[in-house]
Amino acid sequence: MFPDQASKSSRLFERACKVMPGGNSRHTVYFPPYPVYAARAEGARVTDVDGTTRLDFINNYSSLIHGHCHPEVTAAIARQAGQLTAISLPTEAEIELAEIICERMPSVEQIRFANSGTEGVMMAIKTARAYTGRRIIAKIEGAYHGSDDTAAVSTYPPPQLLADPAEGKGIPETGTGPGTASDVITLQMNDVEAGRTLLRKHGAELAGVLIDPLVKNLAYQPASIEFLTMLREETRSLGAMLIFDEVYSLRLGYGGAQETLGIHADITAMGKIIGGGLPVGAVGGSAEVMTAVFDSRGGKARMTHGGTYNANPLTMAAGAVAMRLFDRAAFERLNDLGDRLRAGLKQVIAATGARAQVRGAASITGLFHSDGVGETYRDLIKVRMANPDMGQRAELFFHHMLNNGVLMGAPGFFVLSTALTEADIDHVVNQAYEAFKLIGKQAA
Repeated sequence: MFPDQASKSSRLFERACKVMPGGNSRHTVYFPPYPVYAARAEGARVTDVDGTTRLDFINNYSSLIHGHCHPEVTAAIARQAGQLTAISLPTEAEIELAEIICERMPSVEQIRFANSGTEGVMMAIKTARAYTGRRIIAKIEGAYHGSDDTAAVSTYPPPQLLADPAEGKGIPETGTGPGTASDVITLQMNDVEAGRTLLRKHGAELAGVLIDPLVKNLAYQPASIEFLTMLREETRSLGAMLIFDEVYSLRLGYGGAQETLGIHADITAMGKIIGGGLPVGAVGGSAEVMTAVFDSRGGKARMTHGGTYNANPLTMAAGAVAMRLFDRAAFERLNDLGDRLRAGLKQVIAATGARAQVRGAASITGLFHSDGVGETYRDLIKVRMANPDMGQRAELFFHHMLNNGVLMGAPGFFVLSTALTEADIDHVVNQAYEAFKLIGKQAA
């Protein structure tokens, strides 16, 4: 049972804390009192170092679209590893993955690869600035876009530092220079007219607007069609770039969120599922924009883009196979599993009277232990204040799931893979019912 201070995972965590601050290199893998350490995995199941096997309902925070060790993906990695692992030359595998993505992404005619979603977003921002010659980036207050200094502005702004939203003031993340925030304006999610006013106010200096169509940090709040339409109209009118962060939201459509929404970006940042489970990032856009910024055939490119492991052959080979396997039939089946999970969780909440909300779309589901969620970062602050026991209830739920065969995101979210089945979904729903009953008893 978790937690167990005599477990091998607990002992490994104690050992890790001696050589890594907090015991890890990635804050998202930690949960108190210690994280479970993985030993091996296959398909939809992961086995920890203590021999406990669980269904994986987080899939490395979305990157494992086909679960663990899919035989065709691992075969491609093995073949490539036997030929070439890293080289300061391009490879055919890079072209193949680029062709697959450009064929299925409606707004991407050309693409360049990097090593993480953070790098993909960083390069998207730099592309917008290089192409327009302007400095200001607009983003949604509270939205997460990785660790780039510009993208991280106002991701977790302290409530006491929030100004009048009409000012659009950005708050720098700890560790970045204060000048970073002066190049960022923040918009309130789905506030059409206030957003339009801010964009027009800064139009002469506006390089681009960065948006994720389904914002994880805002309780998987979707961007409304009205809001996205306004962003598309205003950026086009102002000569700025509309940037979609599809690192997560590529799951929302066979051709990404843009295909589903019918709104095309000028620049798209990608990562996660396009790498077949290996480290990857990318930036893509129209041939006009990408050529103007990156093409060096006529001399020095407008913007330099290097990287020792960009388009690493192992990643390119794995990504090409994974994306071919994620065809329309696989996408639709995975969506159906997501619908089944959300419907089941909603039924459980209704049956138990639990204080919880279910959000999400396609193969992404969020479960939030509150009476409401709202649309904006400021709404969420109010929700947390009104539900001071949210964290405690979320931890009880997570521990119950962990002890009953389910690995999920500790804050309350599930990201599915094609390796899962309807029976796996039903197991989660059944255990959620038991978890909510337990939480209700403790609250009483």
